[in-house]
Amino acid sequence: MKRFDWRDEIHRLDAEADCVRIVQILTSHEFPWDMGRALGIALYRTYAVPSIGELLGRTDEFTGKTQKRYDDTALILGNMMRYGFEPGKGRDALRRMNQMHRSYDISNDDYRYVLSTFVVMPVRWLNDYGYGWRRLSDHEISGITNYYRKLGKYMGIKDIPETYEEFRDLLDTYEKENFAYTEGGRAVSDATLDLMVTFYPPRVSGLARKFSMAILDDSLIRTFRYDPPGRGWRKGADIALKLRAKVVRRMKPREEPLWADLNPNIRSYPDGYDIDKMGTFPATCPVRHNVDPVAHEELYGAEGDHPREAASSGADAETSEAAKADDRA
Repeated sequence: MKRFDWRDEIHRLDAEADCVRIVQILTSHEFPWDMGRALGIALYRTYAVPSIGELLGRTDEFTGKTQKRYDDTALILGNMMRYGFEPGKGRDALRRMNQMHRSYDISNDDYRYVLSTFVVMPVRWLNDYGYGWRRLSDHEISGITNYYRKLGKYMGIKDIPETYEEFRDLLDTYEKENFAYTEGGRAVSDATLDLMVTFYPPRVSGLARKFSMAILDDSLIRTFRYDPPGRGWRKGADIALKLRAKVVRRMKPREEPLWADLNPNIRSYPDGYDIDKMGTFPATCPVRHNVDPVAHEELYGAEGDHPREAASSGADAETSEAAKADDRA
């Protein structure tokens, strides 16, 4: 297999109809490490929005159970990428994510912003920052955009941007207008950075923390009120990542896909995992959201996004009625 064969395969695919396959190739073959870093930064950015950072801080999930939340997020998103949105593991992961989100009062604007980070940050990491071993083409960027537009639709998000440029403008405007310090956001940020350090050998943990800070942009450093990294660290991190890109460019293409399940930093499930048991299960009733009913019915049918629970409840009701009849007899 030649170095650019995967790129050529992507360009034989349709950017809209085959967007899932395009993202699968980019994530598991062409840029597995880079996509992981870019999507990690995408999620991290959301902590700087007060409504998001405070919510995550209140749940204690990202501060008290940081490793598990990292693992659950990676595996749920990874299963959707690997299996798509058709019935099966990908659909199960999507349903589990939607069930979790329904338990919290999250605005459509916040949903749109979070979605924009997942569209924009991979492009910025690979193209704008120059950390990819090659640049993404416009065709590939369209594929990424269409994948997340489809995901947003199945999450019931309204007014989803139609193009990459619209997602980029949304992200920049939303951050400019909303980034602000909160105790909850800072706590989640600290916990996340502390976890990242554990992914490296203990002897270099101090350097790993400084390196992680050096790749955060100034808006995040200011918002979380961290001491700015020195110019030397900024320059050194930038050079190191660009040198890595040059080395990777000369490597053979990855023929076997690298999925989230194989990530050694995922440590919570050494004996395997069940998507239906992952994530949060808050002891509160679902919050009513103004979701797009067309998208939800197309994906889940008329029963909504938790047909298993509905079926189970129906069975329980029948059992209960049968028991009452027996008692009366």
